[in-house]
Amino acid sequence: MQYKITVLAGDGIGPEITKEARKVLSKAAEQEGFSLEFREELFGGAAIDAVGEPLPEKTLEACKTGDAVLMGSIGGIVGVSPWYKLPVEKRPEAGLLRLRKELGLFCNLRPAKLYSELRAASPLKEEVLGEGFELMMIRELTGGLYFGEKSLRMEKGEEVARDELIYRAHEIERIAEIAFSLAKEGRGELVSVDKANVLESSRLWRKIFTKYGEHEQEVKLEHVLVDSMAMQLVRNPGKFSVVATENMFGDILSDEMAEITGSLGMLPSASLGENAFGLYEPSGGSAPDIAGRNIANPLAAILSAAMLLRYSLKEKEAAKKIERAVEKVLAKGYRTKDIFPKRDAEGLKLLSCSEMGDAVCAEL
Repeated sequence: MQYKITVLAGDGIGPEITKEARKVLSKAAEQEGFSLEFREELFGGAAIDAVGEPLPEKTLEACKTGDAVLMGSIGGIVGVSPWYKLPVEKRPEAGLLRLRKELGLFCNLRPAKLYSELRAASPLKEEVLGEGFELMMIRELTGGLYFGEKSLRMEKGEEVARDELIYRAHEIERIAEIAFSLAKEGRGELVSVDKANVLESSRLWRKIFTKYGEHEQEVKLEHVLVDSMAMQLVRNPGKFSVVATENMFGDILSDEMAEITGSLGMLPSASLGENAFGLYEPSGGSAPDIAGRNIANPLAAILSAAMLLRYSLKEKEAAKKIERAVEKVLAKGYRTKDIFPKRDAEGLKLLSCSEMGDAVCAEL
């Protein structure tokens, strides 16, 4: 069996980490008896520099005709990079928003796991970490403030900015279906995060999740306000298993979730549509300050590649092999700079980005 993977390496550390993910994917495919055809296309700031658009039509077409998309990262330093002097619709992030919309990628899965070997990298106290945690955040991806109408104009002598927050019932319903399904596969617990004490969109969100909860009684549903959730994540992360929320809340909370695992460099993600097609990317940014230095952590990109195998290609054994290989390299004491402790580093070995990719391949 051969699969076509569109690769959008993007900007900053994107090319470095996707190179390692491709290396690991190829090795896993060889071992499991299937093949992968990689097609690299321009995207983000790199595409702006080359053709003046963050999402060229050629790139979009390649994504639509492939089996899955493997992405690195996009963007630069806001306020510094010339990309951010362009109109909003021409900037790197506009290309990503359009790509999600064009591909119908409405559901973002972000798993966060505290590896026992990385407890020291977490900013949380030992008594808070307890026995550790492993949770899945489900983020709605194509609605809310990010996709509502926007305006900036003068009114009565001053600038006034507006961002419209819209959610339609079907957009919430399809997230609820996935959230309850994943909860049933896990501990049978689901937390729905909203701001129903203030926002009408959140009241609709809560109403729909409550309705689903009445029919899915094997799942224990809890509603938590977003500000309370932000607090509880750092006070008792082990309490949570599956968390579902809207676009902006999920964007913010998933970064917090990544930080308490020890590093954004450890957090993979999958953006899924109605069928098996998906886009897979690490949750961290483009990190332009370390780009080209071969010190970035490729593990989130590699774990995203494992999610690609699991959700889009249905090659679950290959996915498990990669995930086990990541656990093995951590158990052997291999670390990239972001997860290398400042003290108590005895027995650990600092690896470059490419060396970490090689180490994972060696453990497959």
